[in-house]
Amino acid sequence: MKVLPFCLLVCLLPLQATASEFVNTTSDPGLENNTRARYEKFKRQHVDKKMTAEKCTATMKRKKIYDDNNVCKKTNTFILADAKEVKSVCSGEGVYNNAHHYTESRKKFRVVVCTVKKQARKPKCEYKGKCLNNRVIAVNCQDGLPVHYAEDHM
Repeated sequence: MKVLPFCLLVCLLPLQATASEFVNTTSDPGLENNTRARYEKFKRQHVDKKMTAEKCTATMKRKKIYDDNNVCKKTNTFILADAKEVKSVCSGEGVYNNAHHYTESRKKFRVVVCTVKKQARKPKCEYKGKCLNNRVIAVNCQDGLPVHYAEDHM
């Protein structure tokens, strides 16, 4: 009878090794890097604590914010807060909206909305800005990080 437990142990060891290999390979670092890259782009395009309505043209150019094919982006919103405050929307300080599939901030933010004056191509983009107060921001979150600006509202 002592042979049976030994056989069982010998048979299960290869299965355990295979299972641990599977667990280690399912964590895809490429997905983590993609999330991090999307978050960095989000920060560059939408988070600027010192932004003003008067700086839209210069800031859009400096941050290289364009649509595809170097066409001027029609509108872009900057959240007047530091990255940590905005990131907190995705880590407990926001409420998930099931109907729209984004997370809304509990806290109100000031934002600057930059709108292109006339459609053009890089480098001839000119913007007018508008500062809005007491806005709830809505973002898409991925792995606890904001990766897409959805909208803002009162």
